[in-house]
Amino acid sequence: MSRFITLIAFISLATFAPAMAWASEGGMLNLEITGSGIGLTSLAVFIIAYLVVMVEEFTHLRKSKPVILAAGIIWTLIAWRVSTMEGLPHNAAELAFRSTFLEFAELFLFLLVAMTYINSMTERNVFEALRSWLVLKGFSYRKVFWITGGLAFFISPVADNLTTALLMCAVVLAVGGDNKRFISLSCINIVVGANSGGAFSPFGDITTLMVWQKGVVSFFEFFELFIPSAINFLVPALIMHFALPTGIPDAHGEPVKMKVGARRTILLFFITIVMTVTGHQVLDMPPVFGMLTGLGLLQVFGFYLKKTEHKKYSFEEAGQIIPFDIFEKVARAEWDTLLFFYGVLMCVGGLATLGYLHLVSTAMYDGWGPSYANIMVGVLSAIVDNIPVMFAVLTMNPVMDHGQWLLVTMTAGVGGSLLSIGSAAGVALMGQTKGIYTFFGHLRWSWAIALGYIASIAAHFLINARHFPSGFQF
Repeated sequence: MSRFITLIAFISLATFAPAMAWASEGGMLNLEITGSGIGLTSLAVFIIAYLVVMVEEFTHLRKSKPVILAAGIIWTLIAWRVSTMEGLPHNAAELAFRSTFLEFAELFLFLLVAMTYINSMTERNVFEALRSWLVLKGFSYRKVFWITGGLAFFISPVADNLTTALLMCAVVLAVGGDNKRFISLSCINIVVGANSGGAFSPFGDITTLMVWQKGVVSFFEFFELFIPSAINFLVPALIMHFALPTGIPDAHGEPVKMKVGARRTILLFFITIVMTVTGHQVLDMPPVFGMLTGLGLLQVFGFYLKKTEHKKYSFEEAGQIIPFDIFEKVARAEWDTLLFFYGVLMCVGGLATLGYLHLVSTAMYDGWGPSYANIMVGVLSAIVDNIPVMFAVLTMNPVMDHGQWLLVTMTAGVGGSLLSIGSAAGVALMGQTKGIYTFFGHLRWSWAIALGYIASIAAHFLINARHFPSGFQF
């Protein structure tokens, strides 16, 4: 319910504006009809849809369904309203819809390729081999705590933070056994580590990817957030360290070997990232161009594996091999998540077209100042999903220093760690641990995570002070 209340407050800061003007720039449309019946109805539709998303755990209704329906209703109302307004091009609503949809399409294809590579590496036992190696090494509880948290921090910038968190949680569950305190603290550490690591890389989180694709922050500038992000992870980890049990758990299980082609799949993923970065930085091509080219490489290699893999094994082993199928890896992508992005982004784009985001931008960035506004974005990300919040900020496009854009990039990524429900990693781990890592267990350590959040912001202001020519603007 707290998410619902905050969502209303965030969007409705100045809902009842009487303006009936419109403005259009580069396909974006601002009708400024937030106080009209259509504006209020659209806002209500979005709030209801998001409320349904938040109770997915109880209704078991996939989160993509209500937001896709809401997007359809909102844009139908917008198109009907535009058709009745004089002085607007007949296709003004179409152009506005296409402008938002193009942003989603690039994000969608980028994520689809990334998910396909992750699924391919999973099928080749890359992550399972890493998990079994960690379990069998016989590390102490405290060493496993630091290793899993550290790996979450360093793997999430390349792989997505959800996959990273699930992998590290599997290690913690295998090592921890019946030690619930160790599992709970380690899961908190993994969530914070994964979210912190994802904040200093365009590949680490959906929000950083959106910022990179928008061209607000260049690829190498993200790494200026490395030290603040590391501080965000280290501060609560150091505090929780002293609450961990001592001793060495029993090592058990069998070693897992990677399948044929696993290392080459990892290499192709690295080549794809290099092509994506080079194409964007040198050739000024959108990031999705390099990712789709990398998908082509994986498809060709997948065909090679399909034809030759059985030759690497004995006759009996070859008969049990399921041929590598690239399209099966595509089919295993998180389609509910991808379609959820469509619904959320189109809903937020529709609210922007109606004029809501302009009003929110004026209230937050002109009224509070960019520093307070960007810090609050991180707090909101712990309550409302950080994707619509970050997309709203990018759509508002407030005028602020480059240091402020780096700040909001970081806060939107790490702010979700304040609550277990604030990020996909936290929600997934609550389900994976079956009641050991819980909302209230995480909440007991939110004060330590908040200290890390504050320390990371202070570190950013100090280390990246050169990016604030206008001052910190509190």
